[in-house]
Amino acid sequence: MLHATGPLLTVDIGERTATKTEIDDLLESYVGGRALATALAHERIPFDADPFGPENRAYLSTGPLQQSQMSFTGRMNMTSLSPLTDGLASTNAGGFLSRNFADAGISVFEVVGESDELLAIHVTDDGVEFEEVPELEEATVPAVSDHMEDEHGLGPENCIAIGPAGENLVRFASVMTFDSRAFGRGGLGAVLGAKNVKCVTFEGDAAPELEVEIPDPPESEIHREAATADDRMRRQGTTGGTEFINDNFSLPTRYFREYEFEHAENIGGDAVEAKKYEKGTCSTCAYACKLPTRDEETGLETEGPEFETVYSFGSMQGMDDIVDVMKGNDRCDTLGMDTISAGVTVAAYLESKDEFGNADLAHEITEKIAYREGVGDLLAEGVDRCHDELGVDNLTVKGMEFAAHDGRVLHGQGLSYAVANRGADHMYGGMLSLEYSGELDPEGTLGKAEQLVTEENYNAFRDTGVVCAFGGDYVTEERLETLFDADYADLLAVGAKTVELERHFNNQRGFDEEEDRLPYEIPDLEEAVAEYYEARGWREDGTVTESPVLEGVPADD
Repeated sequence: MLHATGPLLTVDIGERTATKTEIDDLLESYVGGRALATALAHERIPFDADPFGPENRAYLSTGPLQQSQMSFTGRMNMTSLSPLTDGLASTNAGGFLSRNFADAGISVFEVVGESDELLAIHVTDDGVEFEEVPELEEATVPAVSDHMEDEHGLGPENCIAIGPAGENLVRFASVMTFDSRAFGRGGLGAVLGAKNVKCVTFEGDAAPELEVEIPDPPESEIHREAATADDRMRRQGTTGGTEFINDNFSLPTRYFREYEFEHAENIGGDAVEAKKYEKGTCSTCAYACKLPTRDEETGLETEGPEFETVYSFGSMQGMDDIVDVMKGNDRCDTLGMDTISAGVTVAAYLESKDEFGNADLAHEITEKIAYREGVGDLLAEGVDRCHDELGVDNLTVKGMEFAAHDGRVLHGQGLSYAVANRGADHMYGGMLSLEYSGELDPEGTLGKAEQLVTEENYNAFRDTGVVCAFGGDYVTEERLETLFDADYADLLAVGAKTVELERHFNNQRGFDEEEDRLPYEIPDLEEAVAEYYEARGWREDGTVTESPVLEGVPADD
């Protein structure tokens, strides 16, 4: 099976040391990306670790396709113990980092320990340098990029960084790259903040020496089809379906009070496209579905919003002006926060004050969260930890705020939210597309577990390759088999191992069937969860039957 190449680079920021370890056996089994990082995290992060403690570790990893020029491959994976969910979490981001990471000659980067001083870490194919950067304390993400450009000639495409939110341990802080692309869900920016790591840069020219050969075809075919595709996604990104979802299913509105937003057309795909001023893309991708937007009246420029932000800073907050949504999006990117969790948490605050539609207040609160000022200190903990004091319902799963796709209407997606190791995230199981399209009846949960297992396994492998979720119509099952020189069933088996490792790790932290629940009623959920456990071969209490035995994981010296 095709897999990433290159050693594990472990950086101990307390000791200021860097060690390379060959992990060929592990790569052969786990390919790269999410699977590789999950295997390492499972073995090297103590089961009783504090997410903010020095014993937690963070992993940045790439897959074999990042050493190609194929479209839909400009992404990377990040894995750690989440401060938001208290379980193992992986998230991925696009942009232009992946090729620079591969050029540094490694397959995975591991951060260990904690630093007494705020640090920038510079990784090249020649070695690692540690730079104390007190002048960047509470600097915004663009300010970090500007500093790296001025001092080191490295742009945002070389860098991961945290903003003030990460330094202030906001539990849904993001790790950012290319200024506007987020390793968003789960609060991994706060993990780097707890370790006192402000940014990490990557550069080099080692990738040609790593000897990963990508089959062509289909590499060039996929690239050509991406370049010539004519669909709404290329013009409007994920916002293109806003009004369809609002009219036919549900666009959660005013902190879930309502299922439909009366001003959806003001914040949907056409409204976003009207503000789009150029094409945007990720590394080597000809699809160019990103959304650089500009408001001429205010001069605001941002990237996006995508659909999830249209929901979290739009309908959930009762905002009917796309510029207000753009402002929320821009603040989250600049300050380093997940737009979903941040927007939903602000919506919960607006609910508590009956202030839906108050854009000035929403923007003020968003800033306060990042700096933990005033009520922002409470809200920075997330809805699960602050709902009682706010006097609102706790609408989360495993501590994670819901994505837009409403499990109260899409019952298979609701089941996915309930059992997902990551919590209420739409990218983990992905039943939503089947239910929106009519391939799967949105009503009911029973009989959907087998399909959900397949979707979870596929998504886990997709995050392992690493392949963009928007490439599904182009990077087909047959093409995946050719690209990775393996049967599709074997690719899904890698995904299944990844899901099981995540589940086992979380089981050791006390997670069981009690966490696999929803804060609202949908039909037959308990029975459907039991079907899911049976399909996975797990115990009736949601725990893994046997402790996974891993080979090839290096000892932690």
